[in-house]
Amino acid sequence: MADQPLVYLILGAAGSGRREVLTDLIEAGLTEGDRAVVLLPDAEPAHELDAKLPLGPRWTWPGGDAPLAAVVPEESTHVFFVADGRRNPIDQIEAFKNWLAAHGRVLARAICVVNCQLGEKHPPLLAWYEGCIHFADVVLLNRREGVENKWLSDFLTHFKKQYYPALFEPVRAGRVHNPVAILEPEARRMSHLFDEEQDWIFTNADGEVIEEDEETDDDEEIEAAPAEDPYLVRRLGGRRQKEIPDIAKFL
Repeated sequence: MADQPLVYLILGAAGSGRREVLTDLIEAGLTEGDRAVVLLPDAEPAHELDAKLPLGPRWTWPGGDAPLAAVVPEESTHVFFVADGRRNPIDQIEAFKNWLAAHGRVLARAICVVNCQLGEKHPPLLAWYEGCIHFADVVLLNRREGVENKWLSDFLTHFKKQYYPALFEPVRAGRVHNPVAILEPEARRMSHLFDEEQDWIFTNADGEVIEEDEETDDDEEIEAAPAEDPYLVRRLGGRRQKEIPDIAKFL
């Protein structure tokens, strides 16, 4: 099989400045021999920065259990898959994971661009960003102009106290400090959804979870299943167990 391109998932709300960040990452983070392609969602409106980006075909996804459709040019070495900043990111991540698996690709890194002005203005969006950052290896703090230092400090402390391993970096005038380090394909995310080796949960006949060091009878029937990411677990009826705000209501 030919070498697969490095695939990056770009998360963030519409208007977060993801295009300007991508322009910097591609121009300063890749070498002359690299061939990048940016895949935007079909509903994404045109932008003046589009001319600076190596845009490929728009990706589409009708929602639900339908497969996500995205075409990657054969010569691509780096693929930047931009999530729809007006739709539920968790639903998109689930569909994106299935797309990766269907095409034999793996995730290099997930990057979340935070609109700090939007987050400060709407405190309920902390739960929305928690959902995104749960899956992110890198968190880029953008749109910080006019934002109180206390909000920035509280935002960072919130994740630090929970030992989020993601790399948090400020964006200044659309640029990051070290684009090469941002694109390094090293997993730093809380979620294990994209890991090649999944965690497993063991249960007995009564459905009770058995801990790894717990002793069991030799004749006890044990079932094993991959651990489901907490953001993907659904209740009876189909709703997510961990719900996040509808980002479209805040834009």
